[in-house]
Amino acid sequence: MRIVVRRAPRAMPNRQGGAALIVGLVLLMVLTVLGISGMNTATLELTMAGNAQFGQDAFQAAETGIDLVLARRTFSTVPNSPGNIVPPTPLGDGSYTTQALTNFWDTTDVPDIGFSGGVGTSGTVQAFHFDIASIGIGPRNARATHNQSFYVVGPGGS
Repeated sequence: MRIVVRRAPRAMPNRQGGAALIVGLVLLMVLTVLGISGMNTATLELTMAGNAQFGQDAFQAAETGIDLVLARRTFSTVPNSPGNIVPPTPLGDGSYTTQALTNFWDTTDVPDIGFSGGVGTSGTVQAFHFDIASIGIGPRNARATHNQSFYVVGPGGS
């Protein structure tokens, strides 16, 4: 009796030679570059948002300077008088400052007919016109300038 042993056919040798490794490393490199690019974009957008916020806060500081001028009610028709200047004033935690300068601009006569406060028709009521220039300064050199004009009605010269 003859016993025949059959062997399994030999598998062909794999000739890829590490191609899967190369493809995997290339894909990993592409994903790394995409991740770093995404992080840089996110960091830039965060910086831009912070700068926009600082600019908005500086604008609000400039508005506060105008509010300080109007609240003090020390307007003078004399140029550069102390009543017309708000020196640099720290706000909040001190990271923001405001300063303002009020300039007298002009006077105009106001018709007495518009008032019933006992003023005659002698033209003694005038409007005193002022301009306020206010600057707000914040972190990262954020600056905002705001100008506001107003007038005060009062007795004029004879």
